[in-house]
Amino acid sequence: MPRLGKRSKKRLEGVDSRLIALLERVCKYFDITVIEGKRSQERQDLLVKQGKSKTKFGKHVDGKAVDIAVWDGSGKIDWNARDDFHMLGGFILGVANQMGLRVRWGGCWRYDSLYEGQRTTKTNSFDDLVHIELKD
Repeated sequence: MPRLGKRSKKRLEGVDSRLIALLERVCKYFDITVIEGKRSQERQDLLVKQGKSKTKFGKHVDGKAVDIAVWDGSGKIDWNARDDFHMLGGFILGVANQMGLRVRWGGCWRYDSLYEGQRTTKTNSFDDLVHIELKD
């Protein structure tokens, strides 16, 4: 049965148990890897300075966000596979909904568009297709 690998589990240390449970369900259908889970404020500040994050007090610092990616067939991450990231993001939103979790995906930052019937990514101003965070 598919499962999260040792490196992914290590990267989930300090992450909210609800997000871990979500990823454990998702990995049964997608071969995913955890890029980053909880991070220090210093790392968050560095990522903002580099333009890789837009939020000084991001949810990663509180363990309420993760960055994940899908392995391709050769055991690598295809960073240009936007369709794969969109498919994974939509799947995660659906599984989270079944679990009673409200999450936000970095391919659509507007909570209202996800939970009030508007299914579009056209309003997105900053793509972070690897990012998943808990709303609360």
